[in-house]
Amino acid sequence: MLTHVRHVTPVAPEAADGPVARVYRQMADDFGVLAPPVLLHSPAPDVLRACWLMLRETLLAEGLVGREAKEVVAAAVSESNRCPYCVEVHGATAAGLLGDPGGWLGAGIGGIGDPRLRALAEWARHSGDGSTARRRPPPFPAAHGPELIGVAVAFHYLNRMVSVFVQDSPLPPAPAGIRAGVRRTAARIMGALARTGRPPGRSLELLPPAPPEADLAWAVGQPHVAAAFARAGQAVHHAGRAALPEHVRRRILACLADPPPPEPGGGRWFDAAVAELAPAERPVARLALLTALAPYRVTDADVAACRDGGADDATLVTVTAWASLATARRIGAALHGDGLRPAPLGVPGADAAVEQEASRADEP
Repeated sequence: MLTHVRHVTPVAPEAADGPVARVYRQMADDFGVLAPPVLLHSPAPDVLRACWLMLRETLLAEGLVGREAKEVVAAAVSESNRCPYCVEVHGATAAGLLGDPGGWLGAGIGGIGDPRLRALAEWARHSGDGSTARRRPPPFPAAHGPELIGVAVAFHYLNRMVSVFVQDSPLPPAPAGIRAGVRRTAARIMGALARTGRPPGRSLELLPPAPPEADLAWAVGQPHVAAAFARAGQAVHHAGRAALPEHVRRRILACLADPPPPEPGGGRWFDAAVAELAPAERPVARLALLTALAPYRVTDADVAACRDGGADDATLVTVTAWASLATARRIGAALHGDGLRPAPLGVPGADAAVEQEASRADEP
C-alpha cells in the first residue's frame, strides 16, 4: 500500500509512533486496511489525524444512513472529481454491498438498479457544481444531511489529495478480462469488510475539542460528525498557518472565492493568480490552487518546483490539505443552502469557509 503513494514518503507502519501509530491502529481496526489515501498524510501528523476524523466519522461510523448509500456518494463524488483511485475503491465497495458487482462496475451510476440510490448518486455527482441551477435538490430527509453531506465533503477533500499523491488505480496492470475478474473479487471482499458497522465517535479522542464553525451548520444534527469536522478544521487551519505566510493564504483564499471558468487553458490562470507573490512563494501557492481547483492537472514538475524552493514532505501535505479542505468546506456550505434546511441566522452562504479562513488568516 505504501507503494501506491507518490511525491511523498508515508511513515511505514513498523516505524510509526505517537499520533501516527494511533491513527494506523484505528484505521486497521475500523477500515480493515491501511488505506493509501489516509497514509499519504502521515508526514504531517496533525493533518493525518484530521483526515482520519473526517473519513471515519462520516463513511464508517454507524448512524441513520446505511453504508451502501454512503459508498454510493463517495464513488459518485470521486467520479465527478476525476479521481479514478477512489472511484475504483468505493465503486467496488458499493457494488459488493449492493450484491451487484456487474451492474455498478460495468456501468457506473447508470448500473444502479435502486432508484433512490441512483438519485443519491446524481446528487453527489453534481455536489461540487458551482451553479445552484446545476446541482440537484437533496433526495433525502434533512435528518440524513449531516452524514451524507459529511461524506460528500470528506471526499471532495480526499479526492483532491489522492489525485495529487496516489497512483491512478489500486489494482495491478492486467488485461481487460483478468482485470474485470479482479474487480469482482475486490468488490466481494470490500463489501464484506464494509458490512460491519463502527460505533460513532471513536476517532474524536485523536484531536482536541474545537468550537463549531458557521459553515459547518450542516453537521449539527449528528454530534460526532460536527465534532469531527470542527476538530479537523481547526487542526488543518493551524497547520496551514504554520506552513504558509498570511499574505500567501489570503491570496489563495481570494482565488478560491473567485475561481476560474472550467478548464482554464494551459495553466495560465494559475500562473497569473500567483504572479504578485514573491518568486520563492509562487510554486507552493500554485500547487495549492491547482490542488483545490484542478488536482488532476498537478504534474511532477509542479511538485519538483516546490521541492526546489525547500518544501519537504510535511509542507507538501499540509499546503495541499489546507487548500483542499477550504474548497470542500465551501461545497458543504453550498449544499446546506440547497433547501435541506433553513440556515441559522448569521450563517454565511457558500463562501463561509473562505470568509472565515480569511478572518483568521492573520491570527497570532
